Amino acid sequence: MNLNDQHDALVADLDTPEAIRAAFSAHPRHRYIPEQILAQPTQPPVDVNADPETWASLVYQSDAVITQADPTVKGWATSSSSAPQLMADMIDAARIRPGMRVLEIGTGTGWNAAILSTLVGPAGSVTSVEIDPDVASAARERLAGTRARVITGAEIPDTDVYDALIATCAVSEVPVDWLDRVKPEATIVAPWTPDRTSNSTPVVALRKSGWTCARGPFVREASFMNNRTQRPGDVPFPGMGCEPEEVSRFVVTSEELLDSDLMTPLMLMLPGVRLGVGIRPWEGGHGWIVYLGTPDGSWAYLWPDGTVHSGGRENLVERLGKAYETLRSVDGVDVTAFSLEVSPPSRVCHVRSPFGEWEHRVA
Repeated sequence: MNLNDQHDALVADLDTPEAIRAAFSAHPRHRYIPEQILAQPTQPPVDVNADPETWASLVYQSDAVITQADPTVKGWATSSSSAPQLMADMIDAARIRPGMRVLEIGTGTGWNAAILSTLVGPAGSVTSVEIDPDVASAARERLAGTRARVITGAEIPDTDVYDALIATCAVSEVPVDWLDRVKPEATIVAPWTPDRTSNSTPVVALRKSGWTCARGPFVREASFMNNRTQRPGDVPFPGMGCEPEEVSRFVVTSEELLDSDLMTPLMLMLPGVRLGVGIRPWEGGHGWIVYLGTPDGSWAYLWPDGTVHSGGRENLVERLGKAYETLRSVDGVDVTAFSLEVSPPSRVCHVRSPFGEWEHRVA
């Protein structure tokens, strides 16, 4: 199957409105992917000239394609082409229509900007801001002939106002200038997380409801790279080097909790708590743990047999248990049961659902 046929198959598999499908069809993915890509951030690059079959298989998988990694940080991807279904869902959530002026934060390969340019048509425009000069330059070349322009840097042009904003990088603090640069009632679609160290960055569709306020529902799970201005820095792993002060049991094992698809809802319900997944030595090999940690040094590990080791002043096991039991009492709950309200000057975000409200301080 040649590359164009593979692109047609990818587009046919998208679950999306026909207008979005047609825009994807107009821009074959392989035209926006560099010659060298990575299967994993820690692996050698795959070159289209040296190994065209592997390159094509990576390009036309249904997942993201890693196009850049930080050589100084093991396992840290720094640029990619997002998963096609995720792109389609975010575009749909932004309610992109002909004639709109769209702002994109994070150009990457330029593929998303090209699709947006087709959707807005001749009467609309797409402005894409990319902080990495090399990534921006390459995307600008690929986007020649489209209605998308690429701005290099982190600053949004202050003379323009937009009808919608789509971010392809995760934030904890929604920047004030995002709200400044969109019209009243405009939609801002972005990956958001209360914890900059988390791999869970669910997508939210915010509606600007005031000069410094926006609110809206979470629309799907996702895992995006952090906005480069909001990276977590060197944060120690919770409980590292600590002996457990208490040993208890949880209602499920670590693997059962991970299989429940409740990790993101739990994160939203646990303000001030780092919640994540790690690997630790276990029964002569390695096992998955669920870890929790707080800034005051409290920590807990949930092990594959349901045992919990914990320490510190705060009872994180109790907090996790209450949140878990709340979610288990609601049929079919997922991230779409939650909404977010942001007011950037206050650096406080409110997460709401029919069964609770939680205040996250993201400074």
